[in-house]
Amino acid sequence: MYTASSSVSAPPRPQARTVPAGSGPYLDPAQAGRARRWAGAVAGPLSGRIDLSGPQGAQLRKAIASVHRICPEFNPVQVMRRSGRSVLLVGSTGRATAVAKCLLDHSPAWVERLRHEIAAYRTFVRHRPPVRVPRLIAADPDNCTLVIERMPGRAAALTRHPVEAPPRADVRAALGAIARLNGWRPPAGTFDAPLDYGSRISRYHELGLFTDRDRDDLQKLLRGLAHAGGRQGMGQFCHGDALLSNILLSPTGPVLVDWEHAGWYLPGYDLATLWAVLGDAPAARRHISQLAQSAGPAARDAFLVNLMLVLTREIRNYETAVQRTIREAPPAGSVPAQPGAVSTGEEQRLLLRRLHDDCALARRAVRAAVGTR
Repeated sequence: MYTASSSVSAPPRPQARTVPAGSGPYLDPAQAGRARRWAGAVAGPLSGRIDLSGPQGAQLRKAIASVHRICPEFNPVQVMRRSGRSVLLVGSTGRATAVAKCLLDHSPAWVERLRHEIAAYRTFVRHRPPVRVPRLIAADPDNCTLVIERMPGRAAALTRHPVEAPPRADVRAALGAIARLNGWRPPAGTFDAPLDYGSRISRYHELGLFTDRDRDDLQKLLRGLAHAGGRQGMGQFCHGDALLSNILLSPTGPVLVDWEHAGWYLPGYDLATLWAVLGDAPAARRHISQLAQSAGPAARDAFLVNLMLVLTREIRNYETAVQRTIREAPPAGSVPAQPGAVSTGEEQRLLLRRLHDDCALARRAVRAAVGTR
């Protein structure tokens, strides 16, 4: 980061109380209280039983039927993850184990995301990336159904914002995989640019998430990056959602999953994503900041722009989650409190406080960088 004033490396903050591992203040707003599992991260043996009764069973039957249309040999065994938007099914295809992803919410935004992921896996068949990815078995972009191989290994983290600092070896493995991916140059036309930086900055300003100075500073950095190397020269291929929960650690090396946002970004987008979610790993954050600065001032400025956008997105998502939790909370006293327990609402508010602190730190680094132009 910008070493003249701030390395964007906040010191660790003591927690108000100790909470059990796997809970605590840094949970996925959409999966609060539950671990988020992806391909290859199913805990325990496959049960071989799927409940197909009731309205939810009808949804599952419809999803399984869409999988059988493109992969008749798929034998569903277990529901890996289910939300209002999609369902992940673990099953077998002959002697191999596979994961089927079926969209339940066919709103345009979610349809576009899954189709983008399908296009990414199809591209990987023709052009192999320098990291391990699940093999594509079958896909139907019209019906939003994807079948890939189930990869062995464990997720580097089970939540979006890990409550405890991950082992250093895990972070090193994740950063190594991200570095190899970021250095990849897939053929022209195979991937687009998922993020319009100018539009996103303007949008956050209109929503009141950026001040006038935030907007002006970020636009100055963008103009400087355009002069430094142009759109193509400053482009970097990124995973686009480089969370530790999207990286499986296997004996043969890291595996990256969930490619809904893959494409060309300003350099350092994946590093900014990792920095944003590693709030309880100051050593890892310092290392990420050093990596972002190592390629020179232009790469540093690109990282800062990415970091402001990523942190602001996280703040927006968790503010929505807190509001939803307040609306859905039971009346006071209706549920007995566990001694020493931390409520979901409190967890989310603690995370929001940390994200706001991080954003203020990044804002100071942006202003310092603008002062050098």
